[in-house]
Amino acid sequence: MTIRRRTLLAGASLLAAPALLTRRAAAAVTLRWGTVLPTSHPSVAMMDKVARDVSDKTGGAVAIQTFPSGQLGTSRDVIEATSTGAIQMVDEGAAQFGQFSAAFSILEAPYIWQSATHMRRALASPIVDAMNADLVAKRQMRVIGSTYYGTRHVTTGSRDVKSVEDMKGFKLRIPEVDTYRAMAEAWGAKATPLNFGELYLALSQGAVDGQENPLPTIQSGKFFEVQKHLLLTAHIMTPRLIVVNETAWKSLSASQQDILRASLAAFGKEQDDEIVRQENSLVDTFKQAGMIVTPIDVESFRKPVLASVPGKFEAKWGKGLWEKVASA
Repeated sequence: MTIRRRTLLAGASLLAAPALLTRRAAAAVTLRWGTVLPTSHPSVAMMDKVARDVSDKTGGAVAIQTFPSGQLGTSRDVIEATSTGAIQMVDEGAAQFGQFSAAFSILEAPYIWQSATHMRRALASPIVDAMNADLVAKRQMRVIGSTYYGTRHVTTGSRDVKSVEDMKGFKLRIPEVDTYRAMAEAWGAKATPLNFGELYLALSQGAVDGQENPLPTIQSGKFFEVQKHLLLTAHIMTPRLIVVNETAWKSLSASQQDILRASLAAFGKEQDDEIVRQENSLVDTFKQAGMIVTPIDVESFRKPVLASVPGKFEAKWGKGLWEKVASA
């Protein structure tokens, strides 16, 4: 009886092995998600919530590992790594993807959005579908979500700026994006591309005169500690795109894809609300920290940009796309 029981148990184990291996294979989908944003930014809190939610709802079959604070490299590094499949997910400003599919940079063009509602409406429209298809075909990356990163404003160190005339020769840190360069040059500033992770030190040492970012990023990056003036230019409203490697995306089942999209939408909305909440309070916070909110002539910043940037990029974006996006 003992021998027979052992034989039966051994046989059962052999029969169960393939099923066990199948379950383990299904549980082995790991998506590494890289971002340059610091751990204190609301977007990173969103990433961690999505990771937990997706793991719970897939029974642990899909694991998302998050890498904030530029652990995996610069903005360009993490986008390139997602394209090659070295990592599987990245979130970045829409214009960063314009280096692979030119039309994307229009989604982060200066003064194109009327409001965050206008931006979200356009991102949910068929306008973006063609861009996404082009990104998949050219670089094996797919947009599966987006968040509101915030409305961007300029900060300066010791240099006081009240109108665009005061920007002449101003060393303005910008992301490595051609539309940002064109905007800075329209202001008469000296565009200075610099990795986000190097920005605090560059500001503290005076290597650049100032920078531009949304208020929550100025807070999470602690740039208010090394900048004296805040100029509420509201020059760019940034949608941050959440992008996945196409091969990794296809490795998920249809139900897993739905779970990931739904989680990104739910916690992305929560992140958006937090960004808006911070934007509504941070001006006063910065004042209390000693920053000077300088009254400026906003129209003097807007006019030279709209007079030059749309025409300069029309050939890259496609004729009529500016008007289509602006009226979405």
